[in-house]
Amino acid sequence: MTGTGHAVLMLRLAAPLQSWGGPSRYNLRETRPEPTKSGVLGLLAAAEGRDRETSLTDLIGLQLGVRVDQPGTLLRDYHTSSDYRGLPLLSSKTNAKGQQTRTAPPKYTSVTRRFYLQDAVFVAALRGPHTLLHSLEHAVRNPVFPLSLGRRSCPPTGPVSLGLHADNCLEDVLKEVPWQASSHRRRQAQGATVSLEATVEDPAGDRTAVDVPDTYDLKTGTRFARRTVRHLWVTVPTGRTDRTEPAPETTPAGQPDHDPFALLGW
Repeated sequence: MTGTGHAVLMLRLAAPLQSWGGPSRYNLRETRPEPTKSGVLGLLAAAEGRDRETSLTDLIGLQLGVRVDQPGTLLRDYHTSSDYRGLPLLSSKTNAKGQQTRTAPPKYTSVTRRFYLQDAVFVAALRGPHTLLHSLEHAVRNPVFPLSLGRRSCPPTGPVSLGLHADNCLEDVLKEVPWQASSHRRRQAQGATVSLEATVEDPAGDRTAVDVPDTYDLKTGTRFARRTVRHLWVTVPTGRTDRTEPAPETTPAGQPDHDPFALLGW
C-alpha cells in the first residue's frame, strides 16, 4: 500500500567487480547473480557508520527490489595462502584458552576459490519509512565507512544514490528509473525499449531467498532468515527512437571508431 508516509530509496550498484555471497564460507566464496538483502543492508549500515554489533531491526524491515541492468560475467579467482615463517596453518579448532591450534597433520598451504561478477550493473529499490530512508540517502552520499558491493575489495564506481522517490510499489518504481547500463551496452540497443530482469520482495511471491541477516557481529556470526520474493520483467526506455541498426560512430577524421569492448558485450 502506498501513501503511508513511506518513500523509496534508489541505488545504482555498479563496479568492475561485485560479489554477493550467501551462506558459503571458508575455502569456497560464491556469489549470487544479483545483490542480496544482506549485502545491500550491509552497505547502508557502513554508510551510517554502524558498528557490527548494532541492531539491524529498522533496516531488516525495508522492502527490497533489484533490477538487473547489466548482468555481467562470472570471474573465478584462485587463491593460495601460507605462513611466511614456514609454520603449519591454523585450524578452525581452539584449545582451552580459546587459541587456534595448528593443523594436524600439518598443512602449509591453503587454497580458496572466490567468485565475482565482472562489469555488472544493478538498480536496487528500498521501500520504507520516509524519515529512515531520508537519513540513509544522506548517509550513502556522505558515508562514514567506505562503501563496497558485497566485499571490501569491491568499491562502487560512480555515485551510488539515485535519490529518494515518492512512495510507490517496487515494481512500478523500478520501471521509472532510466536504464543504468554502461554506454557500450546502451549503444548496442536495437529498439526503443529493453526488458530487464527484476526481483521484488513480496509476501505473495512464489520464491524464497535466504539472505536476511540477524547481525553482522563477527563473534556470533550471521544467521540468515528467509523472505518471499517474486521474479518479473520490467520494460524501460533505451533512449533510442527507432528500431534500425545504429550507425557506426566515426572519429573527427571520418573513420569508423573501432570499439574492441563491443565483442565483450560492454
